[in-house]
Amino acid sequence: MVWKYANPVQIEFGIDSFAKLPGLIGNRRYAVVTYGEPFFDALLSGLAKDAGSPALTIRDVAPNPDYQLLSEQTKRFAQLQLQPEVIVALGGGSVIDSAKVFAAASGDFGRVKLFLEEQKGAEQLSAIPIIAVPTTAGTGSEVTCWGTVWDEANGKKYSLARPNLYPTHAVVDPRLMLGKPKLLTISTGLDALSHSLESLWNINNNPVSANHAVFAARNILNALPRLVKNLGNIELREQVAMAALFAGLAFSNTKTAIAHSLSYPITLRHGVQHGIACSFSLPMVLRSVHGAGGLCEDSLKQIFGPDLKRGADDLEDFLGLLGISSNPASYKIDHQEWRLLIEDSLQGERGRNFLGSADRLIEASQATRLPAAASA
Repeated sequence: MVWKYANPVQIEFGIDSFAKLPGLIGNRRYAVVTYGEPFFDALLSGLAKDAGSPALTIRDVAPNPDYQLLSEQTKRFAQLQLQPEVIVALGGGSVIDSAKVFAAASGDFGRVKLFLEEQKGAEQLSAIPIIAVPTTAGTGSEVTCWGTVWDEANGKKYSLARPNLYPTHAVVDPRLMLGKPKLLTISTGLDALSHSLESLWNINNNPVSANHAVFAARNILNALPRLVKNLGNIELREQVAMAALFAGLAFSNTKTAIAHSLSYPITLRHGVQHGIACSFSLPMVLRSVHGAGGLCEDSLKQIFGPDLKRGADDLEDFLGLLGISSNPASYKIDHQEWRLLIEDSLQGERGRNFLGSADRLIEASQATRLPAAASA
């Protein structure tokens, strides 16, 4: 078996590790990308005392970073006399993805747009260093080199993928994740679960990413239901944060696969939150890869036990206990649309990463059972 694994991000993990951020910024001129909420204002006020005031603060990040807003935000960088020497991304996946756009754009979103749509002009893209400080446990963007960009007006989603967009540092402080509401905790946790499993039924999987994925999935399955019932538990926040980080390390080398490919049109057309859109189909995919063999099946059995058919049922029940339906109809997707979505998603870039069989996936999409569902 021939494989490779690499990840250049220096990780600072632990409760109160946010205190290390001023030292990582040093004397550099910095910009901040974050949310416009009091929680983040308080963090930035403390940061400014130790690292000085930022040259620019972007506070109006959208949940799905879109062309129109990103273009307007990028202009604010162009208005600076001197560009920042480092960008601090303080927030969830949308914040870190937006920061990657700004790092690459050098004040001109048109350069990023050209690269996304035509894969041209790479030499015009910049790479301002990024320090990523995630405040949710799910995205993994703090240890990947790509960011999701949406063109909602034209119903399209792009991935800005550049090796030089890996953050230089990831500061993962579980204390920053305290107080996150239940639905956000579930959605981001399931996004991380999807990242881990998607890196396994993937043509790019390898032993290192597989080890990360197994660790991540087992910890999410164990801790997330308990965290949902005890949102203020810092130890459970730490466990889920570490799992999400390891899921990021897993798919940083494989990218995602069919469940994510399916999720993008579901988010665009039906408004389903990303973490839910990319996870409700996981039991279906797991049923379809039963018998795949090799590293994929060996790893999945470490997570779900020797009977993967039973494991798929258990996963569906797990989602149900969190209040998440695995039935496409719950998201206003009828039988015909679901079949077409699967067929189209298999042809997409992420769908082509899927190592399973298209026929078996379509067959699994017809399976029906009543999960042991209860409200989270």
